[in-house]
Amino acid sequence: MHSKNTRLRTIGAFVVTAACVGLLAGCGEGSTKDEGKPAASGAADAGAKAFAPVTLKNAWGNTEVKKKPVKVATVSDGDTAIALALGLVPVITPDVEDGSKVAEYKQAAITKLGATKLKTYDDTDGTAYEAIAAEAPDIILGMNTWEMDKDYAKLSPIAPVVTFTDKAQADTLTWQERLKTAAKALGMEDKANEVIAANDKTTNDAAAAHPEFKGKTYTYTVVHPEQISFMSYEAQDPGVFERLGFTKTDKAKNYGPDKNGVSLENLDQLDADVLLVTYPFGDRGVISPKELEGNKLFQSLNSVKNKHFAVVPSDNTLASAIAYPDPLSAPWVTQQLTPLLAKAVAGQ
Repeated sequence: MHSKNTRLRTIGAFVVTAACVGLLAGCGEGSTKDEGKPAASGAADAGAKAFAPVTLKNAWGNTEVKKKPVKVATVSDGDTAIALALGLVPVITPDVEDGSKVAEYKQAAITKLGATKLKTYDDTDGTAYEAIAAEAPDIILGMNTWEMDKDYAKLSPIAPVVTFTDKAQADTLTWQERLKTAAKALGMEDKANEVIAANDKTTNDAAAAHPEFKGKTYTYTVVHPEQISFMSYEAQDPGVFERLGFTKTDKAKNYGPDKNGVSLENLDQLDADVLLVTYPFGDRGVISPKELEGNKLFQSLNSVKNKHFAVVPSDNTLASAIAYPDPLSAPWVTQQLTPLLAKAVAGQ
């Protein structure tokens, strides 16, 4: 498997709007003056509950957190999003921006916490264990990585590693579940609930404004270099789709994280009340946009014939944010995706 970091870097940098306003209501109020330094007292807010030692089972053993973590390291962009959403600036994170500008909503969260930018390590060749160890973190968040099978043995001597209880959960946990597990280890469960509630309000408000979404089926498809991928498979985190009222199609049960390729002969598998396709690799995909949309079987799909089909832009990384939901991007995704869905449902 590729790391989630690597797959995300292929999409590009976010170009975003002020959607982060609602998001930051769910972020902590910590402050820091130094790059990468966590908020003063780390996970502690004024009046916070006393930290109780916690033991979390994971797929490789147990993680014991004996005292409240202050210095948090992350091994994926999704884990960085968790830390920032909880109000913590990681002491070190993987460099997933690849030289591009940091997403506006992400930068807003960093700035709000008193930092200018994150301290990063180059993850081109994988997790940089020595760079992480040099920061002497109290805890390492690994709730969103696909590299933990090889990373755990090298990360666990550095600091307690918070990760999933089953290897399959690298693909199947919702962002809410990932957030809650991390928050439990950090002694920040109340803060996690606040973040989830703030995100829920954003999607609930959008759903209320668009009752036509309720009960509509959707398929989300990504054209990768090696295949056309059925990304809204049964076990996939639905992100904002289902909170907006949509449901997965009955075809979703035929696909999973390790079996999600769709051949040209089986394009009918993509049909739904609303079909969303994205081309993050452009003409480097297994099929070009022009070729796919000119394919006769594709054109025969009800969703395409009746104009319930939309292309999700990838130049602002909405595509990757949909594919890999996290607590930091969710409000922005809702804002960006809702009008696109509204037009697709209306057949415009």
